[in-house]
Amino acid sequence: MSHLLVVEDDPQLRGALVRALRDRGHAVATASTGMAGLDAAVTHRPDLVVLDLGLPDVDGGSVLRMLRSVSDVPVIVATARDEETDIVAALGDGADDYIVKPFGSGELDARIKAVLRRLGAGAAEEPEAPVRVGGLSVAPSAREVTLDGEPLELTPREFDLLCYLARREGQVVSRRELLAEVWQQPLGGDDQTIDVHLSWLRRKLGETAQRPRYLHTVRTVGVKLAAPEEKPEGGGDAGDGEGGRA
Repeated sequence: MSHLLVVEDDPQLRGALVRALRDRGHAVATASTGMAGLDAAVTHRPDLVVLDLGLPDVDGGSVLRMLRSVSDVPVIVATARDEETDIVAALGDGADDYIVKPFGSGELDARIKAVLRRLGAGAAEEPEAPVRVGGLSVAPSAREVTLDGEPLELTPREFDLLCYLARREGQVVSRRELLAEVWQQPLGGDDQTIDVHLSWLRRKLGETAQRPRYLHTVRTVGVKLAAPEEKPEGGGDAGDGEGGRA
């Protein structure tokens, strides 16, 4: 049973979410304000937080940033805000997923299970050996990354993306595959989400789309992780394809 915290100020929606999630086997606690939600998340340590952005006391984005400073609890932002800037900001602040209202309880439940499955995968298994690509070392079990011996601070989603590509060193991975396997969206989704996370990863790896070292975009195909001395196949560097997309 997963223990969830729903931070939502609308009493009708909050009640509906509680009933639907409990019917699907979750234990659910609630908070109607941002500060109450922050306190509950820190005190009671839920398995996952479902967070609205439009809260009456503190904006949900501020709550997310404050929560991330003290906890790595998974967070799914559930909000009516559907602008790209809001989505990018929430992901940048540490959200693990983003769902736009109105949504069905089945979709929310699927996203909750996907996030928990992804972050909890391999917990009871033998530690997986680090994957090394050039000066890059990715430790899947410890969820740690070093570059030339120096640790890199990555968000959970950035780590998942880099780890997936590292395990497939030298292979071109399609955007459809990344959406299905990293974002758990088998029916497809927004390619811009991938572009944003690749851009953040490149910055932390000390490269750009125009001058890649590890991350190469192969034109019209996908993304490839390779050691710096290896040149990407078939499409040139990222700056040559996809109209400059990250």
